[in-house]
Amino acid sequence: MSAPYSLTTRLTVFFTLASAFVLIGLGALVAVSIDRHFVELDRDALRDKIHLMREVIGKSKSPQDLQTRLDEVLHSHEGLFVSVTRGSEALYSTPGFEFPDNLAEMTRGARLGVAAWQAGTRNVRGMYDSVSASGSGDAPLQVSVALDTAHHKHFMHDLIRVLAVYVALATLVAGILGWWAAKNGLAPLRAMRSRAMAITAKRLDERMPSQEFPIEMADLATTLNEMLRRLKEDFDRLSEFSSDLAHELRTPINNLMTQTQVTLGQSRTPEQYRDILASNAEEYQRLGRMVADMLFLAKADHGLILPTTEKIAVHAEVQALFDFYEALAEEKQVHLKLLGAAEISGDRLMLRRALSNLLSNAVRYTPPGETVFVEITADLHGTTVNVTNRGPAIDEQMVPRLFDRFFRADKSRKQLDSEGSGLGLSITQAIVHAHRGRISVSSDSGKTCFSMYFPSANSIGKHQTTNA
Repeated sequence: MSAPYSLTTRLTVFFTLASAFVLIGLGALVAVSIDRHFVELDRDALRDKIHLMREVIGKSKSPQDLQTRLDEVLHSHEGLFVSVTRGSEALYSTPGFEFPDNLAEMTRGARLGVAAWQAGTRNVRGMYDSVSASGSGDAPLQVSVALDTAHHKHFMHDLIRVLAVYVALATLVAGILGWWAAKNGLAPLRAMRSRAMAITAKRLDERMPSQEFPIEMADLATTLNEMLRRLKEDFDRLSEFSSDLAHELRTPINNLMTQTQVTLGQSRTPEQYRDILASNAEEYQRLGRMVADMLFLAKADHGLILPTTEKIAVHAEVQALFDFYEALAEEKQVHLKLLGAAEISGDRLMLRRALSNLLSNAVRYTPPGETVFVEITADLHGTTVNVTNRGPAIDEQMVPRLFDRFFRADKSRKQLDSEGSGLGLSITQAIVHAHRGRISVSSDSGKTCFSMYFPSANSIGKHQTTNA
């Protein structure tokens, strides 16, 4: 397959063809107009000749006198042919020239009353008229006059040749100018391309100066800038995620290596080895959970999570989690309270995991003596589950990033009371999205609320129908 032509080439060819079409049309219009003008000139000349014939016929006293006068008159009119007849009798005829028998019909149907035909090698135009001889009771005379149009033909031939040369040269010049205009007109696009080539993974902060581009390209530059902004944000998050992942994996691996090296440093009793292996198993379990969570999130990113669908009593799942967290809540002197009830269609295990993540965080950060509320509301469109707790407000700048992987508000990572890996909220968001829902968070006035919304089956069907 041949490479596509450049935009400059396409614009040049288009402009050249358009110019050629316009120039050819203009040349044809000029040629037709001049030819029409020649017909009008010949018509006026033929009328003058017929008027002259009327005068000559009016002054003639006999056919012989008519022939004599016509010979004298036509002697000074080169290229003029005359025929005068009365009925079938020829009174005068220019030697060596014959008029068509149907000239009267030809002139009646011709443009401007002027007939054109070829007589031998001559191209002529003629006119027919009926003239009454003055002072005679005889039948009227039929007068036919014709002009040789060879000079018109030569002029038109030279004109068409000149026009053809002019059209060819003008089309060539138009093509060159079109190429120059296209090349310079697309210069901003080439500048945009040069700037785009300069953008690398280390220079994602480069932007297109949209104000320097023409209006037609300013929108494209703005769109590219927006794309670069999103890429930079995603790249920064990916870089931070890679750093966080390395940190999270390094901690348990270092613990395992240090403990193993210390253990191998001297002989120990079987009980001591058993305790060390038990401690190592805990670290392995932590690594296993982290790997499983990362695999879960990777599948969520590619849409590979297909939750099984069943009717789930959300309030029953929340109550079961209350029973599970009851001991931890009593230890921290935190109360748990459930408000409302509803059912949704979804995956039971995934929903319980999402609720467990939110409850775990709420219990962990709720001050003693306060209450964690789980409020369930439902309508025709879907079900909303709000998990609310009192405690320190989250910084507004931190709120948009709470669902990022490994994100923690404490950058020093000195959360001694937390055993999480920073993936809980990311997993919760992935679960909600897998159920075609949405999750949000608000934190102000010492109250933090995580809100999960699950659309009803009817709402999902209507949404899909509308998109289709």
